[in-house]
Amino acid sequence: MVCSTCEKKLGTVICPDTWKSGARNTTESGGRKINENKLLSKKKRFTPMAASCKICRAQLHQGGQYCQECSYKRGVCSMCGKQILDTKMYNQSTA
Repeated sequence: MVCSTCEKKLGTVICPDTWKSGARNTTESGGRKINENKLLSKKKRFTPMAASCKICRAQLHQGGQYCQECSYKRGVCSMCGKQILDTKMYNQSTA
């Protein structure tokens, strides 16, 4: 679960999207360069599984604070921790 402000922070893939009119990473929109080496062009190196969940300590594949399971159980945004959903009347398991 990601809030509307954190949707912009979600990562993009290296491969260009097949649907080009709304794609962010095509050459027409200025999002990426031709023959660009992604490893050398980024200032911040990609470190997969670097972040972990605050509650269950599970490894996160994208930057954030909570894993998908814990953020859904508590009704919070997985990236910033802001309350999105009221789960008081939900019948959820504790496992």
